[in-house]
Amino acid sequence: MSYVHGIHFEVERLEGSIFMELKAVGTLTHADYEKITPLIEDALEGIENPIVNLYFDGTDFEGWDLHAAWDDLKLGLRFGKKFNKVAIYGNQHWQEVMSKVGGWFVSGEVRFFEDSLEAISWLREE
Repeated sequence: MSYVHGIHFEVERLEGSIFMELKAVGTLTHADYEKITPLIEDALEGIENPIVNLYFDGTDFEGWDLHAAWDDLKLGLRFGKKFNKVAIYGNQHWQEVMSKVGGWFVSGEVRFFEDSLEAISWLREE
């Protein structure tokens, strides 16, 4: 049985400000986190106090396998203090709950949106 899963990742860096866009598809695995973690490390490298805004598109996201859930927790604990705003764009109630739980691991603000344009405009606000 094969199924599509993975993470699409893009970064914009402008001086100390970083805009990250993540799109998760399917059920994420440990292998997905082995690919994404170094990309996040590279994006933050060399910036002492980055202002990071993250747009997470979860409209095709189905969750994590057990190892990937642990990887996600470790990622949140490691980088969570660097995030200014996290917008979670989704279409499932559990994703809204996830955004509230995610707020425990992020020093900035985490919000759930059902409209992608609202999410992006909130992230781009000063």
